[in-house]
Amino acid sequence: MKGFQAGIKNFNEADSQVFGISVDAAPSLKRFSDDLTLEFPLLSDFPNRNTAKAYGVLMTERGIASRTTFVIDKEGKIAEIIYDPKPAPHNEASIAACQRIKK
Repeated sequence: MKGFQAGIKNFNEADSQVFGISVDAAPSLKRFSDDLTLEFPLLSDFPNRNTAKAYGVLMTERGIASRTTFVIDKEGKIAEIIYDPKPAPHNEASIAACQRIKK
């Protein structure tokens, strides 16, 4: 999330909106957001984890979602999916995807 926050200007310039979705409960996400002073919303998929299930990223046996970034275009279609257990690649790849969509 730090990378997305650090790159928020780039997302804004690409006419994009950043949202984080987690299987954690809302109070936990609020603390996390406050600690990192995030300028974008974190949404809770707790307790049913329906979003993680629908996007195929829920690791049922562990009760968590895999680290995945979905770039969704203005028509609501998935334009790009970034899978990586490390957070750093998600920021650069998603900014590039948002810039491609804008063109």
